[in-house]
This record gives sequence, C-alpha cells and structure tokens, in this order.
Amino acid sequence: MKFSSIVKYAQNPIQEEDPTAEAIANSGKKVLKLNRGDTAAYFPTPEYIVESYIKALRGGKTGYSSPIGIKELREAVSERYGRMYNVGIDPSDVIVTQGVSEALLFINLLFLNKGDKAVIFKPYYPLYHIYSMMFGGNNIYENYVEEDGWEIDTEKLERSIKKEHKAMRRARYLLITNPSNPTGTVLNRKTLKEIVEIANNYNLMLISDEIYDEIVYNGASFTSISEIAQGVPHIILNGASKNFDATGFRIGFMIFPGKDKYSKLARDKCVELARVRLSSNTPAQYAAAEAMSNIKEHSKAIKFMNSRIEEQSNAAVRILNKSSYMKAVEPRGAFYIFPRIDFSALDIRNDKEFVHKLLLEENVHTTRGSGFGSSGHVRIVTLPDKKSIIDASEKIIDFCERHSK
Repeated sequence: MKFSSIVKYAQNPIQEEDPTAEAIANSGKKVLKLNRGDTAAYFPTPEYIVESYIKALRGGKTGYSSPIGIKELREAVSERYGRMYNVGIDPSDVIVTQGVSEALLFINLLFLNKGDKAVIFKPYYPLYHIYSMMFGGNNIYENYVEEDGWEIDTEKLERSIKKEHKAMRRARYLLITNPSNPTGTVLNRKTLKEIVEIANNYNLMLISDEIYDEIVYNGASFTSISEIAQGVPHIILNGASKNFDATGFRIGFMIFPGKDKYSKLARDKCVELARVRLSSNTPAQYAAAEAMSNIKEHSKAIKFMNSRIEEQSNAAVRILNKSSYMKAVEPRGAFYIFPRIDFSALDIRNDKEFVHKLLLEENVHTTRGSGFGSSGHVRIVTLPDKKSIIDASEKIIDFCERHSK
C-alpha cells in the first residue's frame, strides 16, 4: 500500500480537534474534555499499583523482558480469568502487548492480506477500521441496532456472512467489543452464544475485545466470550488501561484459550510478531501483575469508579433526553454516551461541523460519530466529575437551542 493511503487511514477522529482545544485552553478558557477515554486522568492510578511500579524500577527491572511478557503477569492474567469466569487458561497462552492497540496490529498483520475481510460492527472503535484498511482489508460492516439498545441482530449477521461465504469472499475474523466503545452496550449471553455459533459455522476466528469487562453498571451482567466459546477458535483482548486506571502504562494482552490447531497456530505466529519488537514495558508489567493479584485493593477502586461512572452517565442521559434535538441510549458499561442528533431541526449540516462548532462556542470537546462509522451521532466521555458532566450536557442543549431552525 502506498504511503499516502496509509496516512489516509491512520487519522484518528478522537484527536482531530485537539489543536483547536489546545488553542482555546492557551487563551485562558477552560475546555470540558469529553473526547478521550483516559481513566487515569480522572481516577488516579491506585497507590498500590504505583508503588509496585516504583518497586520494579528500584529493583532494577528495567531491561528487556520476555517478548510474550513476564511470567508473573501472564500467571496473573490466567488466574484472573479463572477466578472471574471459571475458565482454565494456561499462562503460555497469554501474550503481553503494548496496549490492546498493538494486539489489534498483530491480528491484522496475521489474518489480512489485500482483499481479505473482517466482520466489524458499526459503531466501532476507530482503530478496528483503521488497521484493517491499512492492511488491505475489505470489510463486512454490520450494525449494532440502536433501537434495540445497540444490540446485535444475529439473524441479519448470519445472512450477510452466508452471502459472502457463498460468493467465496475471504472473511477471516469477526470482532466484537464487549462492553462497547462507543455505545456502552453490554451484550447479553444469548446474543454471544449466537455469535459464537455463527463464527464456528463459517470458520471465522472470533475476537472479543473485553478491555472494559469490569466497568459494568445499571444492572448489567458481563459474560466473557471465553465462558461460552470453548471448542471454537477465539482470541480475547484485554489489558490494564481501563479497569486498573493505567492507560499510560500501555499494557495489554492477548489470550488464546483454544486447544484447536487454528488457535495454536495463531498464538505461535503472534509470538513471532512479539519477538520482532523485543518486549513490552518491563516495570509496568510488574505493576500490572500486582494490579490484578491484589484483589482487595482493586475491588475498592473498581467499585468506586463504577459507582461514579453510573451516576455521571445517567445524569447526562437524563439531561440530553429532555431535549428534542437528540436521543441517547442509557449505557450499561464502559464510560461513553453515543446520542443521535436530529440535524433536520438544526442549522448544522453534520456531526463533524457539530463537534467543531460546539468546541468553539461552548468549549466542550467531544468526538464525531462518523469517526466511529455512525454519522449523525456524537461520542461523549463520562469520566470527568458529575458537575463537569452536567455542565457539559447543559451546554450541549444550549448549543442546540441556539442553532435550531
């Protein structure tokens, strides 16, 4: 692929308004930053994790480590999935990566040649689309159903894949995010079972991004794909960024639970890719191992975070849904709201213009929904404190009122 084409796909919508936001902040005005899901900026990394990082540094654990990750962290990941989801995962089937972003890079390097297809759901995390297109993917895009609380229509999904299968088109993997960025959806167990069956029937590697698996609220219950995909080739993506408030540590991991030849081959090839870049951040790995092993301290931190995110997200939804200009589905996981905007009632043409003008006029920094594959929406991060979230939501409504036709 030509360099110009790679640059085209590499643009990240979450950061595209950063220069404007920075200029506003430099002029002395306060910008309400609702564009980036950086947990550590609002929920400081717990002290016990920080101390573990410092201990690793002082202990001289600053050199290259194993390309697949230190033993302590891989064992902690294995124990965590066993404890939380009652699945047996061998530490040798865990590969530590530099965030889930690198894991996604490995997946697309491994599975996609030019013209191959990935099954991706809209709205998606932008990197899913960016990486697949950079590596020549020609994707099958399915939609979460907004009217059904952003659930997946599995009957429609199967019809689409069956059509591609009959035409001998090369679909390689099916990727889900659970809980979802940007919608806050937590997929139910029935839907997950149907997705597993579809992936199995059409020989697709099933990939589940579970980076928000402990950030669940509003009565939702999370099910890991590892609980129901036994015997079906699948890969789980997770990490320390969100649940453990350690975004800057850049610690992610891939889990290959399957004992089938396809899963083992995928794992072995990803090990080879990991060796190319030597290792992930070594002291951060020791801190991440402590983060997952210290159950008592982590339980307190995640309980506090979930309570606050639930309160703040629900407050924002209530305010936004009082307006006639937008409609938001109540989230049940992660920390995002993804409201639909009624542009027929506004003098604004699209979500890109909406986000830009909102930032200029109200100093509220959000992200356009078209950057997630769903135009006509805006993504709002609900991590800041409740007052900031309420103020931002009211500013959004005022902005819509001012731009009403």
